[in-house]
Amino acid sequence: MHGPLDDGDHPVTPPPVNVSGQMLKAALSTQRFASAGNEFAPTDLTLPGYSRPLGSIHPITQVMREIEDIFLGLGFRIETGPEVESVYYNFDALNIPESHPSRDDVDTLYVDERTLLRTHTSPVQIRSMENYGAPLYIVAPGKVYRHDNPDASHSPMFHQIEGLAVDRDITFADLKGTLDFFARKFFGERIRTRFSPSYFPFTEPSGQVDISCVICDGQGCRTCKESGWVEVMGCGMVHPDVLRHGGIDPEQFTGWAFGLGVERFAMMKFGINDIQLFYQSDVRFLEQF
Repeated sequence: MHGPLDDGDHPVTPPPVNVSGQMLKAALSTQRFASAGNEFAPTDLTLPGYSRPLGSIHPITQVMREIEDIFLGLGFRIETGPEVESVYYNFDALNIPESHPSRDDVDTLYVDERTLLRTHTSPVQIRSMENYGAPLYIVAPGKVYRHDNPDASHSPMFHQIEGLAVDRDITFADLKGTLDFFARKFFGERIRTRFSPSYFPFTEPSGQVDISCVICDGQGCRTCKESGWVEVMGCGMVHPDVLRHGGIDPEQFTGWAFGLGVERFAMMKFGINDIQLFYQSDVRFLEQF
């Protein structure tokens, strides 16, 4: 048992509630006295508020997201890859021979003999086939680089979106139906599409996609050079050798691919006639979007 407590060992009794209230009132009174000389100026609540400048999404980003959303709705997924790419993925695996003019340093920006700034987003297709196999449905957006002098229609850096579908029994009819749906979804239901033969080393057969001019509705104008049609995409059935480089048996699977320039789509959508406007960071231009 404990012995009797000394006077100093007794618990301290808290002050009565009314004492605590008096202390709080005194503190508030002191604070009011201290701030009496710092009164805010009276505010007229009837005056209009001050507007603040608002930012917006860059038009290139807007268009890329819109295109991606369309293909996401079709069951595709988004894949990306490195912008500094190997010669193998950028050319060799895509069936582009060493004699092809696109491999010259006049067109391609090389880091060294075996490394370059990618000239298209097609290397993502090879990497995706290697990583996931088949079936495969992807779109590959990103920056690409060319040895071009900048002018109203060319830039050494621009954006591409490429698509790839690999599955059993895929045909050119599937490609046409998908791209026709995409064009009408992006540009409007009044748009008509036209397919014509073309050539790309990585697809066979290859084609180009034209749409009826969005400016004149196909009647003929300066934009479409009075033809009523504007080329917007390249496409084709994936070459069997490209499937093999991706680790897919072309006897079991077929595929199709397409590619488009995002800046070109943005220029048509917004009625812009100079690609350089996208990169000048001119607020007067950007605040319109």
